[in-house]
Amino acid sequence: MGQPVREYLLTLCVTVAVTYLLTGPVRKFAIAAGAMPEIRARDVHREPTPRLGGIAMFGGLCAGLLVADHLRNLNGVFELSNEPRALLSGAALIWLIGVLDDKFEIDALIKLGAQMIAAGVMVIQGLTILWIPVPGIGNVSLTQWQGNLLTVALVVITINAVNFVDGLDGLAAGMVCIAAAAFFLYAYRIWFGYGIEAAAPATLFAAILMGMCLGFLPHNMHPARIFMGDSGSMLIGLVLAAAAISITGQVDPDTMALFAGGERNATHAMLPVFIPLLLPLTIIAIPMADLVLAIVRRTWKGQSPFAADRGHLHHRLLELGHSHSRAVLIMYFWSGLIAFGAVAYSVHSASMWIVLAIVALSAAGLVLLLLPRFTPRTPRWAEGLVPPRYRHRERAAEAAALDASGREPESVGPIRVGVSGVNGATAVGPRSRFPDRRKAESAR
Repeated sequence: MGQPVREYLLTLCVTVAVTYLLTGPVRKFAIAAGAMPEIRARDVHREPTPRLGGIAMFGGLCAGLLVADHLRNLNGVFELSNEPRALLSGAALIWLIGVLDDKFEIDALIKLGAQMIAAGVMVIQGLTILWIPVPGIGNVSLTQWQGNLLTVALVVITINAVNFVDGLDGLAAGMVCIAAAAFFLYAYRIWFGYGIEAAAPATLFAAILMGMCLGFLPHNMHPARIFMGDSGSMLIGLVLAAAAISITGQVDPDTMALFAGGERNATHAMLPVFIPLLLPLTIIAIPMADLVLAIVRRTWKGQSPFAADRGHLHHRLLELGHSHSRAVLIMYFWSGLIAFGAVAYSVHSASMWIVLAIVALSAAGLVLLLLPRFTPRTPRWAEGLVPPRYRHRERAAEAAALDASGREPESVGPIRVGVSGVNGATAVGPRSRFPDRRKAESAR
């Protein structure tokens, strides 16, 4: 078991290195090619930033697959399965469409059609759902058309869920990296814990996906020097969907020998088989919720489901008063809690400590989420020990200075001054406590 772990680490490191080293030249190429769109109303960044980061991520994907193909243990994935080639074919197509969109702004319906075609290319080459384990029923085989349609639907939904959440610096790459790490642990356990080689492709896909995201994140963290664009967000969404499809619809539950010991024991032992039905959804639970809410919100307003707006979850976090970095970290926290919580529960479902830990962390997450609503009143003797934003006298003095100059703060509370953050979002901090003075001067 130690040898495959080292080979996975080598594949991961090569993918990280290639993606990281390619991102710098890709950024220069994007600037030279003019892939720097004007800032839109829904954007959070203030300055035009080059896109096309997906080019570097696709290079990392190719490098990871190439290295794995030459390793002794991972080479069997390519010899016994056609799934790596299916993934590369679908990824190349969706990546090409993403590059064109980053440069020329392709229509949303054309992109949707291209996503379906990319999913169809993978289906033709064998990456499809063959059966579904259903609780209380068992293993349900799907017809060819049912499996194909379900596979295409899962790919398209996952791609768009990841694409929708790509709204803050480092958000999509970090969330998908967390999801890939959780999926890797689950798939690796299925492969080596139960000795099922059919889980090997999903394990490899998850390791490479982690490398793609980790290599790109240093360039994409706030303030981002380059965006992944649709060429990157659709690419990592497709790779994540491919891993989920591979282990959900390709691993036969009967090979796990879980049906001995009575009905109750069989039901309990089948939990690791039922989890693949939920794990792909829990891994992208937050992007999926954002996708569903966006479609409902836009349809309710009479808009197209593909129309852009500023109602995404990350926009709401900024409006609550979180800074850019804190909003991203909060999204990371919830993604990790849901994904790793599902994996931990699948391993030790009978342990009450896991449930209690998840509940406690959820409560802590809610406190962090609502933190801007609670501005602590720091005692005067302790103001020298806390950050400037918690110093009541300094904020009161600045509010008085604003009132004396004839400008009123956006919102005034007993000890809190609402502030203008990124693109109008409220934030509390030493550098963004009041409306942009230059903007106010130009408006006068």
